[in-house]
Amino acid sequence: MSGWEEQLRSHGYRVTDQRAGVLQAVTELGHGTPEEILVRVQAGAPRINLSTIYRTLEVLEEVGLVTHAHLGHGSPTYHSVDDDLHIHLVCRSCGAIDSVPARTAEPFCAALEHDHGFSTDLGHMAVHGLCRPCREDGQSSTG
Repeated sequence: MSGWEEQLRSHGYRVTDQRAGVLQAVTELGHGTPEEILVRVQAGAPRINLSTIYRTLEVLEEVGLVTHAHLGHGSPTYHSVDDDLHIHLVCRSCGAIDSVPARTAEPFCAALEHDHGFSTDLGHMAVHGLCRPCREDGQSSTG
């Protein structure tokens, strides 16, 4: 969370305990839904509620400290912004989430741009399929 206080202040926001708690929860979880973040934050601040989590996540995303992706049906999943843009790999069998460098999709994105004039936002990209352990356990590859 290095420099996060300055990042908030430079955008006109105050540094608060709840913002610190939400950012810490996101960092510790790696990838977390607002509901998962709430549970983590409530361990130290039991009076915080889900609407506060959502509002805080909006602020943290606005200033560039967290980002979100839609990894399935339901709530978005938040994670800390880091220097390495990545794509989420979501196992539809066990729910595991892995990340691979965005450069993995460069040929695909280049083809989309060349063939369709479409510029891809990889920061929100999720690829759904089966992870290696589920494939090795004989889970179905259709979906």
